[in-house]
Amino acid sequence: MAVQYRSPGGCGARVLQQPSITGVSRVCKPINSIYVDIVCSLNGNPVWFIVSDRNPRYISWDGGSCDKDKGLKQKVQHVVDAARQSPVTLRPSSILLFFSNGLSGNVYQKLRSEFGAVDLEMEWFSYEELELEDKWTNVVLGRLFPDACVVEIEVGKRYSWDGEKYSRVRKDSVGAALRMIMWCLKLDYLSSQGGCESKLVNFDTTAMVAIVSGISNGSTEKLLARPESELRGRFKGNYDFVIAQVDSEKQNPIHSELFSFISGKQGIICESVRLEFQELISMCGGPNEKLRAEYFLKFLKVVPDCPSTRLMSLPTTRKLALKNKVVFGTGDYWYAPTVTANMAFVRAVSQTGMSLSVIEHRPRALTGD
Repeated sequence: MAVQYRSPGGCGARVLQQPSITGVSRVCKPINSIYVDIVCSLNGNPVWFIVSDRNPRYISWDGGSCDKDKGLKQKVQHVVDAARQSPVTLRPSSILLFFSNGLSGNVYQKLRSEFGAVDLEMEWFSYEELELEDKWTNVVLGRLFPDACVVEIEVGKRYSWDGEKYSRVRKDSVGAALRMIMWCLKLDYLSSQGGCESKLVNFDTTAMVAIVSGISNGSTEKLLARPESELRGRFKGNYDFVIAQVDSEKQNPIHSELFSFISGKQGIICESVRLEFQELISMCGGPNEKLRAEYFLKFLKVVPDCPSTRLMSLPTTRKLALKNKVVFGTGDYWYAPTVTANMAFVRAVSQTGMSLSVIEHRPRALTGD
C-alpha cells in the first residue's frame, strides 16, 4: 500500500510504502483534538500513526521549564486518551509512534516502562522527489530512516498468547466470552502456525464465487466458442458483464492474482457466507462449479457470525447493508483481511473515516460450467 500525502510544511509530497499497511482512510487529520498522521490497518489491525522527525536531543520526557514544552510523556498520554475515548468506529487497536531520527535511550525506556511500548520491526522504502504531472512522489528502492525507532502502544488487546494457547480476550459479556473460549478450542491448530492474527484471511461470497467460477477455471475458450445468441440467451442482461470478465481472466488469471495474498494462510468464512454461497451454487452453479465449491469448502474454517463492535456501530444504510457489516465485521473481529469484489461497501466504510483491511479481487460470475 502506498500512502500519499502532502507534508505539513507544504514542501511537496511524500509516499510511504509498506506491504503490511492497508485500508488507509485518513491522512493528516485531527481526531478528538489530537493530530493523527495516518489512520490505516497494519496486518489487519486498525492503527494510528504518529510521526516525528525531531532531533532526538530535543525530545524530552517530562518537558522543560517553558509551558509550551510539554514533553513526550504528556503528548503520548493525550494520544492514548484520545484513542480510548474515540467512537468505536475510529478507535485503533494500537498507536504506532514513528521517530524517523530515533530516540535517546532514556526516553525509549520511559516509553516501554510507562506505556508498555514494544518495538515494531518494519521495512520502510525510500522516496525520490520527481516532477510528475500529478506532483506525487515516486517510490524507489532503498532504505530510508536508518536511525528510525518505531514503537507500538496497544489501546485494546483482543488476543492473548501465553506460549501454549491462543486465546481471545473480550470484555463485553460472559456469554460472548464463553462462546469464544469454545471456538478457541476448535481453533487451537492456529498455535502450530505461531498464533498470529495475520495467518487468517476472510472470504466473502464474491470471492468464493470467483474462485470456483468456470471463468476462473479454464472455461473461457469454451464459452467464447459458443454462438453469441446462445450466450445472450443464457446470461440475458449480464452478457456484456460476463464477456468482460472472460477478457479480464485471459489477461490476468484471478487465481494467480490471489495466490500471493492468501498463500500460507488459514481461510475462514462466517456462517452467513457459507449459507449464501451454498444457495448460489445450488441455484446457479454447473456440475463442475458445484464440485469445486464442495472441494474449496473443505479448506475453509466456518466461524459464527461475530461482527466486530466497530463495524456494527456504523449506521445501517443502503450502502452499509447489515449483511455486509456482518461479513466484513467477522473478518475484522478476527483481524483477518476480507477478500472481496464488493468495493462499493468498502468505499462506504472508508467515507465514515474507518480503516478496513481488505484484499480486492476482480468479480467473476458462475457460468453453469
